[in-house]
Amino acid sequence: MSNRQRNRNNLYVSQQKKPDLWGGLECTVNRVGDVYQDQVKRGGHQDRLSDLDLIADLGISTLRYPVLWERAAPEHPDKLDWTWTDERLNRLRELGIRPIAGLVHHGCGPAYATYDQPEFEHGLAHYARQVAERYPWINAYTPVNEPLTTARFGGLYGHWYPHGKSGKAFVDILLRECRATVRAMAEIRKVRPDAQLIQTDDLGKTHSTPLLSYQAELENERRWLSWDLLCGRVVPHHPLWDYLRWSGADEADLWFLVENACPPSVIGVNHYVTSERYLDENIGAYSAQTHGGNKRHRYADTEMVRACPEHRTGLGGLLVETWERYGLPIAVTEAHLGDCEDEQMRWLGEVWQQAQLATDAGADIQAVTVWALLGMYDWHCLLTRQEDRHEPGVFNLSSGKPEPTRLAPMIRRLAAGEPVESLIPPGRGWWQSAQSTLQLTPSLKQAVSHFFE
Repeated sequence: MSNRQRNRNNLYVSQQKKPDLWGGLECTVNRVGDVYQDQVKRGGHQDRLSDLDLIADLGISTLRYPVLWERAAPEHPDKLDWTWTDERLNRLRELGIRPIAGLVHHGCGPAYATYDQPEFEHGLAHYARQVAERYPWINAYTPVNEPLTTARFGGLYGHWYPHGKSGKAFVDILLRECRATVRAMAEIRKVRPDAQLIQTDDLGKTHSTPLLSYQAELENERRWLSWDLLCGRVVPHHPLWDYLRWSGADEADLWFLVENACPPSVIGVNHYVTSERYLDENIGAYSAQTHGGNKRHRYADTEMVRACPEHRTGLGGLLVETWERYGLPIAVTEAHLGDCEDEQMRWLGEVWQQAQLATDAGADIQAVTVWALLGMYDWHCLLTRQEDRHEPGVFNLSSGKPEPTRLAPMIRRLAAGEPVESLIPPGRGWWQSAQSTLQLTPSLKQAVSHFFE
């Protein structure tokens, strides 16, 4: 049998393989100044055990779920209150839903061990061991959700505590989060040797005008840093080794992550309609809120879907890039769009189709996660203010209790195995160009052609 025929047969098999359907709750506990915000409390899930039955009714069998350090031990590392977590996790177990336990979700840690202090990494490891001992049946963890994104928001852009705005603050937080992840998984695996690390981070891509290609190149290397660090890949020949050292990274800290590499069991790709960016020095063509720059140039940083949507790489292409870089199983661990129900359904449908296209191109795509099942609060301002602006998810909380949206029957039917094409409303999403709708992006075309070589 020729390689071409063998690959065609493999493609036929992969086309029959659909990703699993996972779910997740927006559960951020972040800090702005001295104020902690808790999405679980703000959305009312804190007081509604019945939410879990609604989720089970969707047909979801794996759920990203908060077992957060700041919630369980806010005042002292050994003064823990397991009451809420016991009730929720035991109910998930009764419902046959596998939890992926999140220990820090966009958080900086409790006040006694924040991520800008050395206590964070050892404190998180201590907490992780306590969680594993109390719930030894849990086999999947995300010790720190989106380390790179959290470090950018807290250390580079100044949005969240400690409101840093420097490369040094960013690098210091990121490396500490990664070391904490390594130490946490080591402690968890002393109790549960087969525990999986599901390591999430936002994945997009930066495009630019020719003048700003150097900045786009930096950002496109930086987007991989969480996974590169955990995989032990950041050594002196790495493209960002010099950047990290120039930003204040201690060489011993970098070598610690090489010598104690902890590759993800599954790479969790979080991707939003705004994740792909476009940099343009012609700032007069864009609103003031997009204006920024570096020490060399001023430029606008805007969404690729608004600047030139027809040139998006698209999620499928990004998944193939991830597979080619790491060769590790991948899950789409967040898929949410803050919009009307039709657009939310189109977005979830596109995410599912793009995951399937990446599978057909040879990538090992394990799952697509329906994120923000209960919606979210104040992400329009990146949680920098409390304005009580609610974005519905699969359930709308506007009435004070979860009301299913049209996403709910769509998800049930997806879980039952119905083809996604029959579940997407007619028409294109606002982010979809006529050229890109239901077509392979250039990256996927290239990947598929390689698959048949």
